[in-house]
Amino acid sequence: MKLTLTVNGQARSLDLDPRVTLLDALRHHLGLTGTKKGCDHGQCGACTVLVDGRRINSCLALAVSHDGDQITTIEGLGTPDAPSDLQTAFVAHDGYQCGYCTPGQIMSAEAMLSEIAEGWPSYVSQSLEANPALTDEEIAERMSGNLCRCSAYPRIREAIAAVRDARAGHAEAAE
Repeated sequence: MKLTLTVNGQARSLDLDPRVTLLDALRHHLGLTGTKKGCDHGQCGACTVLVDGRRINSCLALAVSHDGDQITTIEGLGTPDAPSDLQTAFVAHDGYQCGYCTPGQIMSAEAMLSEIAEGWPSYVSQSLEANPALTDEEIAERMSGNLCRCSAYPRIREAIAAVRDARAGHAEAAE
């Protein structure tokens, strides 16, 4: 089946079996190996990518169902020479151990920061109407779909909180 995926801002034409997952299309057909295959059942979050700005587990999505969508992988956030603020924070706060889950953690954190900015409540939010504060408890809840087998959770939360604070300071300075 012919389809076009716009990945990291670049339109990519593919001819795939309709049963190919988005994860396998990214890794095996487009060579974007930053997105990891962990459990292949949607339980670990290692395969998290953004589709039209929202996080999904790419192992559970068929590539053909995303024909025409905007897909962002870890390679689209930054490069080794010009990392994103979250990538930099994960390094600075040692938010990784083996690094296998790190791309999915960073992609999920990027989406989570957008969700907070849009006022989306979570299970632990104090109110459904008020904009939630991104506390450590909120970060932990919102990142609960991403597992780290090395248990670097405290460092991951520290990295996300540092980016939260930096972005808030940047937003205040712009006003």
